[in-house]
Amino acid sequence: MIKIDGLKKKYKDFELDISMDIKEGTVTGLIGKNGAGKSTAIKAILGLIHPDAGSIKVMGDVPGKNMENIGAAFSDSGMSMLYNINDISRIMHAMYDEFEEDKFKELCQKMELPFDKLLKDFSSGMKAKLKVLLTISHKAKLLVLDEPTTGLDVLARNEVMDMLRQYLEEDATRSILISSHISTDLEGLCDDIYMIDKGKIILHEDTDVLLGQYGVLKMSEKEFEELDKQYVTVSRKDSLSVTCLTNEKQYYIDNYPNIAVENSRIDDIIMLTLGGN
Repeated sequence: MIKIDGLKKKYKDFELDISMDIKEGTVTGLIGKNGAGKSTAIKAILGLIHPDAGSIKVMGDVPGKNMENIGAAFSDSGMSMLYNINDISRIMHAMYDEFEEDKFKELCQKMELPFDKLLKDFSSGMKAKLKVLLTISHKAKLLVLDEPTTGLDVLARNEVMDMLRQYLEEDATRSILISSHISTDLEGLCDDIYMIDKGKIILHEDTDVLLGQYGVLKMSEKEFEELDKQYVTVSRKDSLSVTCLTNEKQYYIDNYPNIAVENSRIDDIIMLTLGGN
């Protein structure tokens, strides 16, 4: 669905240098700190910026093509604040042959979005819901979502995630690329996850492997010195103990009964990988 090979984009104080392969029918997460390169990568995929080197194919074509089949939402993207939902519905009808107006309005009602209120009077959460609704309203084959649940409370986030799952269930060939700093969004939706830092991909793994095979080890400094570190990917020391991330937690469960071995979550992997040694 998306094939990125040696993509490079250089700015004054930042350089993006990534390769990614997002398969048809999958949901891929993109995680990293602010400024790591997530939004730059997404803009390149959508043809909003031009790379200095490398190649990108989106549904077999160059970025910027097949936009009828792509639904995109940015956390900082601008829609005219002087429109209401009825205005936006008319615009979408003119832009997309496959725009499902009845379904769009039905979902707006379900999400309690007012039809006559101008967008400038919407809350940040209401705007976030609307952006996602627009992406799924024209039978897109690919969704590209940059922080889609920013500004939403837990209940609203769950509603949005349910809508995305329904979108996927309607057509098994549909794909989603989603960046988010909310780990529960990714854990419950994504098939695989890329981690980006300082413009480079530093981790790519299936979500099931991250949650099932990876683990967090906690021990004293003496236990760390004696530890077989072949499956330790990163470690972090504080004044009293050492915390490690492993990609083979079962090895340490079997061979080191005296150290604490915990299941890993996406947040653990982010904090240890980006903040460890």
